[in-house]
Amino acid sequence: MPMLTLSDFADKMNEIMPILMKEFAHMQPQEIYKGKVTLPQILVLQYLSTQDSVKMTDIANFMKVTTAAVTGIVDRLVKAGYVNRIFDQNDRRIIKIEINLKGQALMKKVAHERRRMVMRIFGKVTEKDRQDYLRVLMRIEKHIKKGVI
Repeated sequence: MPMLTLSDFADKMNEIMPILMKEFAHMQPQEIYKGKVTLPQILVLQYLSTQDSVKMTDIANFMKVTTAAVTGIVDRLVKAGYVNRIFDQNDRRIIKIEINLKGQALMKKVAHERRRMVMRIFGKVTEKDRQDYLRVLMRIEKHIKKGVI
C-alpha cells in the first residue's frame, strides 16, 4: 500500500468506519441490535460490571457527561431491570447504582458475542496483522487514558 498523508488516512478511515461499525452492530446481541439497549447504556453497564456500587457522579465522570444525562441513562436501565439503585442507610440523599444479575447476564452475552465477532473478523488476517493492529490500538488507548487525545 502506498504511503498516505494524514489527511488521506483520515479520508480512508472515514470511508471504512461506517462499514465496520454497521457490521459490528449487526453482530451484537439482539438486545443491542434491536435498540432495546443503547450504546451509552452498554458503556454504563460495562463500567458498573467492574465496580461494586457507584454514585451517579462516578458514572458521569466515567462517561464524561453531566449527572443529568447519566440520570436518564440509569433511569432506563433501572426500568429495564439491569441495575438497582441502592439508598445509603445513613443518608438517603446518597444513591448508589449497582449492576444486578440481569445486567451481568447481558454483559456476559455482550462479551461472548464480541469475542466471537473479533475471532470471526480477525481470523481472516494474519497473526502479524493482528499483532500490528493491537499494537496500534493499545498505543491509541494509552494516549486517550493520558488525556492527550
